[in-house]
Amino acid sequence: MTHRSWLLTIAVAAACAQGGSQKDRQLFLLIGQSNMAGRGVIEAQDREPIPRVFTLTKDLQWAPAIDPLHFDKPDIAGVGIGRSFAKTLLQADPNASIGLIPAAFGGTSLEEWKPDGKLYTDAVRRAREAMKSGRLRGILWHQGENDSDHEDDARSYRTRFAAMIGRLRADLGAPDLPVVVGELGEFHSGAFDAVVNEQLATVPLKVPRSAFVSSNALTDKGDKAHFDTRSLREFGRRYALAFLSLDAGWQR
Repeated sequence: MTHRSWLLTIAVAAACAQGGSQKDRQLFLLIGQSNMAGRGVIEAQDREPIPRVFTLTKDLQWAPAIDPLHFDKPDIAGVGIGRSFAKTLLQADPNASIGLIPAAFGGTSLEEWKPDGKLYTDAVRRAREAMKSGRLRGILWHQGENDSDHEDDARSYRTRFAAMIGRLRADLGAPDLPVVVGELGEFHSGAFDAVVNEQLATVPLKVPRSAFVSSNALTDKGDKAHFDTRSLREFGRRYALAFLSLDAGWQR
């Protein structure tokens, strides 16, 4: 074992030891398409365990949350919003034990997330398994790029999203579960980006206990499709602040 591997092993063990009781874990479901799954370039800091922050692996096991959290497309999965989201919540409550439930899948449309579809069913399955270890506290959603090329999909987005979330909350037994949605990147060039973003921004008018997060000034990784690593870290922070605005019960 190399010196670096030994240090990482020690760090992982320490992170697990500081995780608190699994029954007390605060859980968040991460769903949507590639910008939720994360395509940011991984740096050394993204591989360092964060004490008290865990992820549900593909095999439904808890592990220290190091990037990539998602496994939808292993060859390109990278930094997402999850770790910076959790870090920000820990600033509000350093004693929290946070469990992230990655279930996003790149390149998917809202239609593919409809109830009883494969992606939806898998997300529910993973969330229910995670809930054996704690309390589900919120849903984080980023999607819409695939719906921005077709006017009908764009203009019906809010109604379809509200229906999906209503069913998801019911299936998870959490009718008042906070939901946070994010704006498409300013760099994206879908024909109906503005319509989708308007629909996302007005989700709180249709979905109780939901919040919208701006992507203002966030940048892409050079492909006009995916947020870069710096922006994803900032986006995760913004998601966390939006969640905190919805959940007055989060310990401070």
